[in-house]
Amino acid sequence: MKRRHFLHATGAATAGLALSRPARALAAADTGGWRTFEVTSTVEVLKPAGVTRVWLPLPLMVETPYQESLGNTFDAGGGQTREEKDAATATAILSAEWAAGVRPVLTLTSRVRTRDRATDFAARAAGPAADPRELARCLEPTPFVPTDGLVRSTADRAARGAKTDLDKARAIYDWVVENTFRDPKVRGCGRGDIRSMLESGNLGGKCADINALYVGLARAAGLPARHVYGLRLGASQKGFTSLGPANGIVTKGQHCRAEVYLADLGWVPVDPADVRKVVLEEPPGTRTLADELVRQARTQLFGSWEMNWMAYNYGHDVALPRSQAPAIAYFMYPQGETANGRIDSFDPDGFKYAMTARQA
Repeated sequence: MKRRHFLHATGAATAGLALSRPARALAAADTGGWRTFEVTSTVEVLKPAGVTRVWLPLPLMVETPYQESLGNTFDAGGGQTREEKDAATATAILSAEWAAGVRPVLTLTSRVRTRDRATDFAARAAGPAADPRELARCLEPTPFVPTDGLVRSTADRAARGAKTDLDKARAIYDWVVENTFRDPKVRGCGRGDIRSMLESGNLGGKCADINALYVGLARAAGLPARHVYGLRLGASQKGFTSLGPANGIVTKGQHCRAEVYLADLGWVPVDPADVRKVVLEEPPGTRTLADELVRQARTQLFGSWEMNWMAYNYGHDVALPRSQAPAIAYFMYPQGETANGRIDSFDPDGFKYAMTARQA
């Protein structure tokens, strides 16, 4: 595991900070108009012990044609805050720290604007250039996402007969959609441990599992691919009640997506996990892959994303700054730590946090 080095700026105890707006990142074509969302997270550590720390993900620190950050404000009461960034994975973190005896409460408000994203597969020419170092990183194996052994042989089987990189990317997408299932018993968004999934033969999971499987198989087939971790913000406008919150409460709205890089198209958005979510959760809850609404989702989610969702980062195996605990598989949930160790971030009742989103 490569430990990332975060650049940071220390803020005052009650800090308000607007992120800079970096150069526009390259991505696939976009459709639709912009919508602005305001997202507020409030975190309280109920059982502090010694020095207490909290980490919150900030919106994607690179500007893209489908998402722009409009700034963040935050308040840590009697604590100290830092904004920390890892350029390699576009990860921006709000870190807060409180001394023993100080009540640890953190509030973060982020404003972003988003618009729907779609790839024009008919307009294939010389695709947008990408940083060769980024493409190389997006071919590397990770502890949970290897690219050898069973992963490689599965990728070869899934992409057998594919003539072009686009054919490979689509064939792997179809294989993942057809061979996985959404498992409601999995905590949070899952672990993304695809080696265990393939070795056990249990291809059930949630978004961090199913989309990690896509990323791993694509990399094993020689296609740069990456996770994109984020948060659902609002109801779907494309007719999918399962693909957006029913109200403005988004505390459990974390959702991982994926991208694959094709030389003549650039970064192409995919989301096989949401196809399986539609199968399991779209009313009346008895749908199959042959169902018409599922077929619509399957078609749309290879090459497009509905942006009632915001991206946080591309990070995986994230070592939180100054944490005494091991790295986390991904960073889209609030994280906390006391002298007694890491707090369970999948338990927003025990680790008290609430997240809301509204269209501004």
